[in-house]
Amino acid sequence: MAEPTSPLCEQHVIDATLKWVDDIVIKHNFCPFARYVRTPNQIRCKVIAGDAGDVIQSLYDELRHLEENESTATTLIALTNPSLADFEEYLDVLAIGDNMLHDWGYSGTYQLASFHPDYVFDGSDFNDAENYTNRSPYPLLHLIREAHITRYMKKEEDAEKIFSHNIEKAQALGCPYFENALEAIKKDKPAQ
Repeated sequence: MAEPTSPLCEQHVIDATLKWVDDIVIKHNFCPFARYVRTPNQIRCKVIAGDAGDVIQSLYDELRHLEENESTATTLIALTNPSLADFEEYLDVLAIGDNMLHDWGYSGTYQLASFHPDYVFDGSDFNDAENYTNRSPYPLLHLIREAHITRYMKKEEDAEKIFSHNIEKAQALGCPYFENALEAIKKDKPAQ
């Protein structure tokens, strides 16, 4: 088991994650629902430094928290174990998490979204700008209430419009913009 993250480090990870939500996700409207839960501070952030077993336990704990706390709209679990900086290792943990969500009976109630500093969409090249729609300062597992998604999605084609908008926006801004923004967020400097 990995050493626990120090409180100062943990707070930095939380601050950087929420700054990413503000400066990337909300600012560029990558997720239209994000602003509705950010302003009343309904986003819960947890930092997990442990191994895959610790991550899965935390995932379960956060699902229980969401079940018991309607005032929390969504949870971001930041993963600081160095092994999960590897995108393939992260994907393995994500797959286990997805399976466990089903096994625990939470499919259809919650979704598990994924964000990673080296995120690459299937069929994309590493340097394609659209990957930045899912690149975050730290590896993240994002638990989302299905009911909230349904409430904000008015029509089926909305999902395709969001996806198309995100790709167009990322391509228009380009990789250097996002590289600089993410670096600034991790260093706790304002983005240019």
